[in-house]
Amino acid sequence: MKKLKNQPWYNHAVALCIAVVLLVLLIRFDNVWSAVQHFFGYFMPVILGCVIAYIVNPLSDTYKRVLFKKIKKERTQLILSNLLAFITVLLFLAFFLLMVIPQLVESVTTFARNLNGYYGSIAAFLEERGLSLEQLHLNELLSSTENMVNTIIELVRNNLDRILSTSASAGRGAISVVIAFLLSVYLLADKQNLKAGGKRLFKGLLREDQYTALSAFLGKCHSIMNRYIIFNLVDSLIVGIANAIFMAILGMPYIGLVSFVVSVTNLIPTFGPFVGAAIGAFVLLLEQPWYALAFLIFTIVLQAVDGYVIKPKLFGDSLGVSGLFILIGIIVGGRIWGMVGILIAIPGVAILDLLYRDYFLPWLEKRRRRIDLEEKREKEVDTVLKK
Repeated sequence: MKKLKNQPWYNHAVALCIAVVLLVLLIRFDNVWSAVQHFFGYFMPVILGCVIAYIVNPLSDTYKRVLFKKIKKERTQLILSNLLAFITVLLFLAFFLLMVIPQLVESVTTFARNLNGYYGSIAAFLEERGLSLEQLHLNELLSSTENMVNTIIELVRNNLDRILSTSASAGRGAISVVIAFLLSVYLLADKQNLKAGGKRLFKGLLREDQYTALSAFLGKCHSIMNRYIIFNLVDSLIVGIANAIFMAILGMPYIGLVSFVVSVTNLIPTFGPFVGAAIGAFVLLLEQPWYALAFLIFTIVLQAVDGYVIKPKLFGDSLGVSGLFILIGIIVGGRIWGMVGILIAIPGVAILDLLYRDYFLPWLEKRRRRIDLEEKREKEVDTVLKK
């Protein structure tokens, strides 16, 4: 093999093979990407389980460090902290579901009960501005509750296959989430053995200096992800509580539903708060128009305070990434991986920035110094030979 590598044509042959592979990948990118997605689809519950375990792990470590530090057996500490962490997550989900579902049912019921009243309000609003439902071709759709119900039934009948397919996909997705949640329990319970196995594998594959560099890089990535997850959750909780207090002071309905939606959508960078504001305003608009107006004004103020005060205080300069790069990352991530890409855009860009600043630039500088040194030596040799 060494003799083969020493051949003058070897490097050119390797470069040509790599170029051919890249060209095929670019030409058949859609097919290759579809195959990759299909392959990873089989492992989606496992991947999702790893994600859930990673998100719950900081909470488990906190319980272990704060509540169970006096317990001598580490295995007992791990079991109790993991159990309490998952119980906390389940109680949190149950609390919000019990709060949201009744109000969601109530809002839908109110909408159906007051449908004819909404029709009259829309008609009066348009008449004040010199318009009519007939001019906008909405009279047949909004003329009565019965017509709207018939329209909905017709839409359901025409799209029954799509609805059944979507329902089946949703069912499979729900089963995958349940399986992933169960897997995350086992992953957290066995995290010490998994970490030890991973260390042993990389120590066997890499030199000591390479292993040290990789460990340092993964540690920095872990720190970025942990800070992003924890502070993003805390920030969303603060925004949801502030929204609930504001709605309670003004006596608005659907406090739990709207605040929950605002809190969850606030987890989505850049575009999430706008989605939450639109949903909340629509729900409140069905009750009182001025509720929706007050809610929108408060949301604008709250997002300004969140963006310029709360988030900087929570995140500090830990990420240190340009806002332009984050926006580009969100757009590109959303185009490639959808909502998941948007959610991981900020830590992903931060990790890429870490690679660029701490690894790629130093490598370029070291390479430049080596080239300059070689050129300097060649000049010295030429000078000696000339003499």
